This record gives sequence, C-alpha cells and structure tokens, in this order.
Amino acid sequence: MTQHIHRQIDALKQKILHVGTLVEEAIANAISALINRDAALAQKVMANDDVIDRMEVEVEEECLKVLALYQPVAADLRFVVAVLKINNDLERMGDLARNIAKRVTYVAGAEPMDLPVDFRGMARQAQNMVKESLDALVNADANLARQVRTEDDEVDLSRQRIRQQLLAAIRRTPDRTEYLLKLNSVSKHLERLADMATNIAEDVIYMVEGEIVRHQMRE
Repeated sequence: MTQHIHRQIDALKQKILHVGTLVEEAIANAISALINRDAALAQKVMANDDVIDRMEVEVEEECLKVLALYQPVAADLRFVVAVLKINNDLERMGDLARNIAKRVTYVAGAEPMDLPVDFRGMARQAQNMVKESLDALVNADANLARQVRTEDDEVDLSRQRIRQQLLAAIRRTPDRTEYLLKLNSVSKHLERLADMATNIAEDVIYMVEGEIVRHQMRE
C-alpha cells in the first residue's frame, strides 16, 4: 500500500508541475504580447487556455482518486490537499493570462499612446513571484514560499501607481478612455497573478510544515 500511494503521489507531483509549466508559459507569452503589441501571440495564449482547463480537471480527479483509494495521512494528506488548492489557483492564473491577452488584442490594434507607465516592471515582479512560488512547490521550500509572501506588497504598490497614472491620462485625453481602461484591466490582472502566487506560497508552507498562514501578518 505504501509503495502504491507514493507512486500515485509522485505521478500527481509530475502532473501539477506540468500544469505549472503551462501556466508560466501562458503568463510569459501574455506579457510578451503586451510589451510588443503582438496580437497573434495574444490569440495563441487565448487558444491554449483550454489545455490548462483540461489539465486542471485531470489533476483534481487524480487527487480525489488518491484520497478515496489510499486515505493518506500526515505529510501525504497535506500534499494532496495542497495540490488540490494549488491546482485551482493555477487554473485561475491561466484565466488571468487569457484575460491579459484579450486586452492586448484590443490595445495592439489601437493607436499607441506615449504613457509613463511601467508595465514591464510590474509584469516582471508578478512573473517572478509566480516562478518563485512554483520553485517553492518543486523543492518543498517553505523559506522561499515565505519570501514570496513578502513580495506581494511591491506589486500592490505598482498597481496603485499605474492606476493613478492611467486615471490622470483619462482626465487629459478622455477620447482614449476605452484604451486606457483596457490597460488598467491589465494592471489589475497582473496584481491578481501576484495574489495567486501568494496563495500557492501559503499552500506550500502548509504542505511542508503543516502550518496554516493565511490571514497572518507577513513578516
């Protein structure tokens, strides 16, 4: 029985890591499409979201099978519970990448504006948090997961700064309101990506140490 459950858990780990790889790729492509105004790449991100959705269902079914057949306990149970939650967050990240890509298809076809908005910096912050949260999962690294939690505030500040810059631009050029609101949505989705990375980091801490850190103050 022990060998069987460990084989199942190893297979489950490989599947969730595959989903993580797909999501990282979707985020990277959505951000590249944004920076380069690449509508074709944005369309690719939107089309590939179905693959992430299917994988999410497969991983959930695998988790439920392990719970039903092997009734894991202790660290094994924590791992399966964490994967169930991380799987859901990864699927939502895929949706956020798709939503960014959808905005890019509009922005890429519109006349560009000269704006003092640092999307590259905010995107880099959010993308780094996603990568670190998945690295923490791969390596069962609670310390790295705690570091991810501390980085979320920086993304929140970037979001606030960009929002104020875009609102100011709307007041100056009200005829470009729709264009600027699409960009505002992009910054909101980047912020949500960072939030999802934080959720994954918190689930990794639970998986490794058995401690639930949600709603606790971040050091």
